[in-house]
Amino acid sequence: MSVELEEIRDFLAAHEPFRRLPEVTLAELPQAMEMTYVPRGETIITRGEVNDYLYIIRSGAVDVLGEEEVLLDRREPGRNFGYSTLVGEPECRYSMIAVEDTLLLVLPRDHFTQLAEANPDLERYFSTLSRRIAHAAREWRDDPAQDVLSTPVSTMISEQTPVLIESTATITEAARTMVEKNVSSILVTDNKRLSGILTDKDLRVRVVAAERDSSHPVTAVMTADPLTLTPDALAFEAMLVMAEHNIHHLPVCDHADILGVVTSGDISRLLQVNPVFLTAELSRRSRAELKDTYHRAGDAVARLIDRGASFNETSKVLTTVADALVRRLIELFEEDNGPSPVDYCFVVVGSQGRVEMGPASDQDNALILADDYDEEAHGDYIERLATFVCQGLADAGQALCPGEMMAMNPQWRMTKSAWLDTFWRWITAPEPDALLNTQIYFDMRGVAGNLEMAEEVHAEAVARAQGSQRLHAHLAALAARRDPPLGFFRGFVVERGGEYAKTLDVKKGGTAGLVQMARLYAIKAGLTVVGTRDRFRQAAGLSLTQQAADNLIDVFDYLSNLTLKHQSQQLKLGKEANYHIDPEQLNALNRHNLRDSFQILKKMQNALATAHPVRNI
Repeated sequence: MSVELEEIRDFLAAHEPFRRLPEVTLAELPQAMEMTYVPRGETIITRGEVNDYLYIIRSGAVDVLGEEEVLLDRREPGRNFGYSTLVGEPECRYSMIAVEDTLLLVLPRDHFTQLAEANPDLERYFSTLSRRIAHAAREWRDDPAQDVLSTPVSTMISEQTPVLIESTATITEAARTMVEKNVSSILVTDNKRLSGILTDKDLRVRVVAAERDSSHPVTAVMTADPLTLTPDALAFEAMLVMAEHNIHHLPVCDHADILGVVTSGDISRLLQVNPVFLTAELSRRSRAELKDTYHRAGDAVARLIDRGASFNETSKVLTTVADALVRRLIELFEEDNGPSPVDYCFVVVGSQGRVEMGPASDQDNALILADDYDEEAHGDYIERLATFVCQGLADAGQALCPGEMMAMNPQWRMTKSAWLDTFWRWITAPEPDALLNTQIYFDMRGVAGNLEMAEEVHAEAVARAQGSQRLHAHLAALAARRDPPLGFFRGFVVERGGEYAKTLDVKKGGTAGLVQMARLYAIKAGLTVVGTRDRFRQAAGLSLTQQAADNLIDVFDYLSNLTLKHQSQQLKLGKEANYHIDPEQLNALNRHNLRDSFQILKKMQNALATAHPVRNI
């Protein structure tokens, strides 16, 4: 074998799913491939066309675009595309564009078919990927992060109080003011009306490089009568003006009033709200750098909240980035320790499993191991992997679970068969600890490794639980015990003293009960969806009425959004986010809505308790 083919074999052996192929197959595969160079900006596949090749990225990067050019994914070396048409799709649903100069390994359809027939796991892997990207397309199509360029520039102004200087000032005075205010531009006024702008680039080019006397008036080097934007102009318009005129600063004026400046940096930061950019950045970061990117996801969510984004929208951003963080940590571990000697799936549960993460969410996760797992042969690697990932998540900002429901706890590392046996014990003997575990682990979702293992364990657990009336009664009793904090005459019941005096816990008396109810309705209907809203929606007409489902979704949305805004304000003030809200700090409308939400929840809890009487326990 030539050195080049050997390098390709080693490259394939380091990436999914090829690393699972037999050695003989891996050695032969490079000979069936061609290496293709694609320059930056070139379209490799156009949406709607027929494709007969599997592409593996050797170097560079490729963007996956859906309908209306929505960015769904950015793929780095080792990842693949083109497979959807090789496993059943008649035509490509996505466009693929090289965003860097890219080298591709290309495998024709006939060779892919032979490979898939000889290795069924390979075909299943690509079928799963195709389903995942289709799901991502549906999820992100209407997400506000995709519409960030529709943001009004009035919400983006870099300097809330514009930095101004009179036209009679000298260059030195202007430069000193820019340094003192730590800004990259200063607006020049004449009788309080905008007459020019001076930027840091102007100082470098027109003053320093030109060796101009800095005692000259600022008007000698400023850009006179600069282009301006109105406050209702959109970020997209600002970006176009900057690109057309090769400038990086645009004053924002409301008639004669100067409001501030929007910069190209503001546009860049706005685009970083998009989870695709954040996850792509994570894929290039070292462990030490992950914290910065993960924290910027929190900043991005804060900006989304300021623009009126809902909990449903922001939680998707946080969860998408948290999932990517897990995958990156696993990649970093495997770079130093090699691939796992046994098949596994890293799963998330709790709020991350339900795709409902908020600013205060910690980590809850576990490992499903293949049934051929051997503690003596594989245990050390798996333990080190789990510890590396969980501790890496904590270092990046996702707190360790205080209840130790994490993969680094040996209790939550089990083979697939052991997981099914454990679920069966929880279902048939729902003691207090078992009930707690049932609530958490029925929200299981795979994020890395062999995802089919998680899908199969979860689906089998739901199927077994669907007919267990005893389990249903226990779960109904737990949900009904979550009393909303309402007293007589619809008054709020608040904490009397202590750290949270005069507040009520919206999670304990509200959203937690809704999550429990949704889980029960999904189990009764045999549904494998894990999101609270999706569970209510899909259970409608099966285990509860459409009207009840609509009401519960409305209550969940309201309480979640109220909590999100509360926690966002806490974080802005440098406080730790919590679920304790002082109802007296709410306006009259929100207090009324909060009472109504708790009333609806209590009514549904009573109905649930009636449908599942204690005698069934």
